[in-house]
Amino acid sequence: MEAGQYERDTPPRALVFGGSGQIGERLLAGLLAQGWQVSAVSRMPRAPAPGLVWRQGDLSGHWRDDGPFDAVFSCGPLDHFARWYQASDIAAPRVVAFGSTSVEVKGDSSEPAERDVAHRLRQAEATVFAAAHARGVAATVLRPTLVYGAGRDATLTAIARLATRAGLFVLPAGADGLRQPVHVQDLADAALQVLRHPATAGRAYALGGGERLGYAEMVRRVLASLQPPPRLLRVPAPLFRGALAAAHGIGRLRGMNAAALARMREPLVFDIAPARRDFGYAPRPFNPTRDMFGL
Repeated sequence: MEAGQYERDTPPRALVFGGSGQIGERLLAGLLAQGWQVSAVSRMPRAPAPGLVWRQGDLSGHWRDDGPFDAVFSCGPLDHFARWYQASDIAAPRVVAFGSTSVEVKGDSSEPAERDVAHRLRQAEATVFAAAHARGVAATVLRPTLVYGAGRDATLTAIARLATRAGLFVLPAGADGLRQPVHVQDLADAALQVLRHPATAGRAYALGGGERLGYAEMVRRVLASLQPPPRLLRVPAPLFRGALAAAHGIGRLRGMNAAALARMREPLVFDIAPARRDFGYAPRPFNPTRDMFGL
């Protein structure tokens, strides 16, 4: 959609999936602030607000709102949305869906489950683009990197909370792979920005934050935002692996597998220049505060 399209007698209408999630809740606020009328789908009943109606249901189709809509946004699992969108007859000239840079990062993982995630994301992107092309719809996929800011992510918030409880956080030596943590508000803003730029149709964009920094430095900044700041302890990698194996033995830190441990040393950064060029993406540097982790 180009600038000026919203200057009309009736407000634009949006259909939003994943509106109760960490990105979705910011997107809803942005849409409402811009005068959109929003229908949001949720499995749980939720209270309406001015300009916002919640439809109870899920992507299996157990809800009803025929539209038409000016835009459809997906802030939840991309594979579920892709299946729904392919089978639906929804009328909307614009689709914006969030995926993940895991589509690139985990394709060659040593963990079968991670390779499956990458495969499902790749297939979902292809499904969305094919279905949109067949309908003459402009679709854009946004791939965030390491998300933070709402206290609901599974990485930086988990680090902050674990460090707060323990008074320290342990990293293996060599965990210095580059990262680009991205704030949820910058992602929500990006979803709205792409609507006004035709060049984004049919494209997927990596959305990292405005700063590249080593993994250990990223953790240091998280810890420095807490009160009192927990201590960062770096230990030899073999010792860390042994402690991790012990934690797995008692059912803790299951998400920290061998592949995740190896990635701490790898540079997981992405080129955000296309997003800057095509829709003015301008993410903030990584300066976390305690409230960004729900603490």
